[in-house]
Amino acid sequence: MIRNLFFIIITTGLLSACNIEAPEGTLQVGAQAPSLKTRSLVDVDGDMSQLTSYRYPDERMYQYSVDDALATGKVVLIEFATPGHCTVCDKQLQLLKAMISKYGDDVLFLHMDQYKNPQAFSAYKVKGDPWTFLVDRAGKVQFKRAGRILYGELDHALGTVVNKKG
Repeated sequence: MIRNLFFIIITTGLLSACNIEAPEGTLQVGAQAPSLKTRSLVDVDGDMSQLTSYRYPDERMYQYSVDDALATGKVVLIEFATPGHCTVCDKQLQLLKAMISKYGDDVLFLHMDQYKNPQAFSAYKVKGDPWTFLVDRAGKVQFKRAGRILYGELDHALGTVVNKKG
């Protein structure tokens, strides 16, 4: 009995570590993506530690504020991930580095860390992490996913939005 109770407590703690809320509570697919000022490398004089708790950040994910990225008219992927408290987030950011190399200038990749840009989590109604939002050239959310995403799944979503006409 005590062993079962211990298992339940440990399992509940592990599952709540990333604390992912049901998708209905977040910004919906088809909605206009909120445009807001978030901090970028320029704002922190290149000090990555002020933008992310990720151990191996890729500076390409911190070049733009959300509002500036959306204003470019490019496809934007926004990753809400706080690797300082979420190991799944760490793996998710590793995956994004591979995607950046593949999609080059066709997609702007942004990483929002809850510790460093909490206002973005509020604007997109995100609770917990990781969350992935893919925004088209018109600023509309075309894809969202809670939790870890597989390479093929994200590659398909990116390809669909990048190749979409209009």
